[in-house]
Amino acid sequence: MKIYLGNPRGFCAGVDRAIEIVQLSLKTYGAPIYVRHEIVHSRHVVNSLRERGAVFVEELDEVPDGSLVIFSAHGVAKEVWEEAKRRNLKIIDATCPLVIKVHNEVNRDYTNEYELILIGHAGHPEVVGTLGQIPDKFHLVSSVEDVERLQVERPDHLSYVTQTTLSVDECRDIVEALNQRFPGIKGPHQEDICYATQNRQNAVKELAKSVDVMLVIGSPNSSNSNRLRELAERCKIPSYLIDSYKDICPEWIENINAVGITAGASAPEVLVTEVVRFLKDFGADDVEELTVTEEDVEFLLPRELLMPQRK
Repeated sequence: MKIYLGNPRGFCAGVDRAIEIVQLSLKTYGAPIYVRHEIVHSRHVVNSLRERGAVFVEELDEVPDGSLVIFSAHGVAKEVWEEAKRRNLKIIDATCPLVIKVHNEVNRDYTNEYELILIGHAGHPEVVGTLGQIPDKFHLVSSVEDVERLQVERPDHLSYVTQTTLSVDECRDIVEALNQRFPGIKGPHQEDICYATQNRQNAVKELAKSVDVMLVIGSPNSSNSNRLRELAERCKIPSYLIDSYKDICPEWIENINAVGITAGASAPEVLVTEVVRFLKDFGADDVEELTVTEEDVEFLLPRELLMPQRK
């Protein structure tokens, strides 16, 4: 059995930045550091940071007055910022810069009196944060069928943005449906789906040409990891989302010639190494990297951590 490793895979620049923000905050200010929502959607990462003194909460009422709170990479609604400021919480924002780009587009278009549409999955933290940028005139669509049912007040003055971690193909179908139903609808200047999401999906498409089964490393609540598994399935390759090698069922990999491995943007490389080791113990005898592009993107840290204050 041969192992093909998709590349790029695993951590993206936004995830690297978010994790480093928590680590540096713990080092600079000391534990406990409060983090609203999981900093990234990875059980491995969250548990590791929790052991170091990070306290993960879902709502700000779980954070003591005057404490330091970090907003996760997914971004938050404006009302969360306002509540944090009212309660004199010290804020460090770990929102991915690409998500901030979407927020800026939303606020600009709202100022210009557009009725807004967000393409995304209901309940996902990034979607909740983006919808929370404006008080009204915001519609969420998750499918072509949602577009067909959509009722708007100003069909001649519409704008749309997208969740950054959607499937490229899925988003394309919805955008096409929007353009067909609302000719002249305004879209973002650049594609909102982030570079890392697209690169990892492109790598899966290449892997699918050479493998019999696909293992996608990522937590169940990771949107981009789920999209990778779905993409492999659409390529007619049996695909499984796993948190670690412990989730692998032996029958998935019995009597196959090649297995592909990729990892969502929140999954650390150590999990990939463990899966490869497990497969080698199972009989795999060759490992090959399949690279579709090289990534060199880096995001700056918040100024609070570039010029840290004493605790």
